[in-house]
Amino acid sequence: MQTTLQRFFAGDVWHSFRSSPTAVGAALIAAVCLLGALGAEWVAPFNPFDLATLELGDARRPPAWAQGGSSQYLLGTDDQGRDIFSAVIYGARISLFVGCASVVLSVVVGVCLGLLSGFAGGKTDALIMRVCDIMLSFPSILIALLIDGVGRALFPNAHDTLAFAVLILAIALPGWVPYARTVRGSTLVERNKEYVQAARVIGVRPLRIMARHVLPNVLGPVLVLATIQVAHAILTEATLSFLGVGVPPTSPSLGTLIRVGNDFLFSGEWWITIFPGLMLVLIALSVNLLGDWLRDALNPRLR
Repeated sequence: MQTTLQRFFAGDVWHSFRSSPTAVGAALIAAVCLLGALGAEWVAPFNPFDLATLELGDARRPPAWAQGGSSQYLLGTDDQGRDIFSAVIYGARISLFVGCASVVLSVVVGVCLGLLSGFAGGKTDALIMRVCDIMLSFPSILIALLIDGVGRALFPNAHDTLAFAVLILAIALPGWVPYARTVRGSTLVERNKEYVQAARVIGVRPLRIMARHVLPNVLGPVLVLATIQVAHAILTEATLSFLGVGVPPTSPSLGTLIRVGNDFLFSGEWWITIFPGLMLVLIALSVNLLGDWLRDALNPRLR
């Protein structure tokens, strides 16, 4: 019997990817955004976060083509003279880091609790599911605002230093619930199958059964959900940064850049907010399309 990971690397899934122009296009866009963010030092012509290199005299310059190609700033500059093209690349790195880190934390917590809930059953299952119900009762944005407010109150002088940790925790705290509920449902099915019963008969410990036998067979929905949740986490981070409770202004993400540009949108400097917004849309859309393809590719009923 093939596990989810074996099916993922099997030839039929690879063939499904190659035969889907939407998946290939989304993967190319996501790869370009990811590589550009990881190699920002080599791709970006300027370092927008180096305050010593900023020129206020170059503030709010329009894109190069709007000036007949005479400007060195391809996408223009913001109100502090930062190159928009460079700021978007560096901002995408921060948004991707926060989004991916929060999803990894959510996956680890959700999968562990989901496995424990589905395999143990009884009072343990009831307790974990009631905690999930409580977490679902609060909007994720509200929880994130609450955690950020508590962090500012407890660490007023170190908020900028702890901003990334607080932001990741704020997004991950409500994000583990879908993984726990999904893994629990799959574990309830897998724990009654013959290979699990055989492992119990020969004396394999429950923790080893969950890690070596059950976990590989419940990862399919987790992979799909994690792919889609990356886009949701990035959008949540952008929303919090737009509201002013995200990363510090000295290291702005895409959400911070959009918030800064929003102040100048109606005065004619549209490029300050439009290009960070386009980058955010490209990342979220490409990741969502990849998640939709992965869901169909790992579903044997659709093949």
